Amino acid sequence: PGLDVSGWQGTVDWPAVRSAGATFAYVKATEGTDYVSPDFSDQYTGSANAGLIRGAYHFAVPDNSSGAAQADYFVSHGGGWSADGKTLPPALDIEYNPYGATCYGLSQSAMVSWIRSFSDEVHARTGRYPTIYTTTDWWTTCTGNNAGFGATNPLWVARYSSGPGTLPAGWSAQTIWQYADSGTFPGDQDSFNGSAAALQAFAGGTGGTPPPPPPSAGWPVVQQGQTSEAVRAVQYLLNAHGSALTVDGAFGPATNTAVRSYQSAHGLTVDGIVGPATWGSLIVTVQQGSSGSAVSAVQHELDAHGAALTVDGAFGPATDSAVRSYQSAHGLTVDGIVGPATWEALVGS
Repeated sequence: PGLDVSGWQGTVDWPAVRSAGATFAYVKATEGTDYVSPDFSDQYTGSANAGLIRGAYHFAVPDNSSGAAQADYFVSHGGGWSADGKTLPPALDIEYNPYGATCYGLSQSAMVSWIRSFSDEVHARTGRYPTIYTTTDWWTTCTGNNAGFGATNPLWVARYSSGPGTLPAGWSAQTIWQYADSGTFPGDQDSFNGSAAALQAFAGGTGGTPPPPPPSAGWPVVQQGQTSEAVRAVQYLLNAHGSALTVDGAFGPATNTAVRSYQSAHGLTVDGIVGPATWGSLIVTVQQGSSGSAVSAVQHELDAHGAALTVDGAFGPATDSAVRSYQSAHGLTVDGIVGPATWEALVGS
């Protein structure tokens, strides 16, 4: 169990918090590029002295300055990280705007770019991608439920209910769940998704970033010059997002251009390489009744794994049955729905 605190909590009796069972804490360090919590230093040092694994978080104000600028301010004012086994990765608190428009006046693509800029700068400065604190509702509203961060950033999801509920796209599990705004400890109440040893590994940078998806060969890295079934899947998926590529499984200049423009439009690193983050954004969840290029990609992948489907882009009973038998054979949830875990298994093996 754990907690997160800010200037609202002021002086915290950390030994009492520790004896009440807390093992970790996130402490607010900064907001925007002009605010450092007056209690940060005492809270951050006090929690560590009491034996808690602790980390710092930054409250994002995306209409105030760039993601990179806020990341720099954060890291320079307490948001650092070291592999000492008692420091959590820096965290980004990105949520409902307390000062105005819910999404800070940013479009969904601009918000994704802002978060990517913050995340990449924290990673460049500290070696860790920041934990992202948000709610599924805010993430869906303000990023369009972007799936491009699950492969790199741990998720700290807020939901005051009996469970964490449906997670934002791209994450198969949360690392931390904030389940109440008051309780045993001062501040918000949090739960780490794992054992004490897993928490230690998460702090040390050797685990928990993020919890592993169901077993598969992992997302393949696809780039210009390759010819493969995975390239074919990328071409189908780009077409599902509005490209008009010839689907031939050969990654040539046209596919490279389409990948780069997709990455640019979705706030991803523009390198023409389809790795975990680009895959996570490209995939489209499909199920019986769906149609289009993404369904064609699934049918082609299933055929490459031994099915004998007609690749017609229509997800009917035969495709549903082939998906279910593939899921069953590969230890996946057998629901006939091709979501992130099934996509990853299909294209990664």
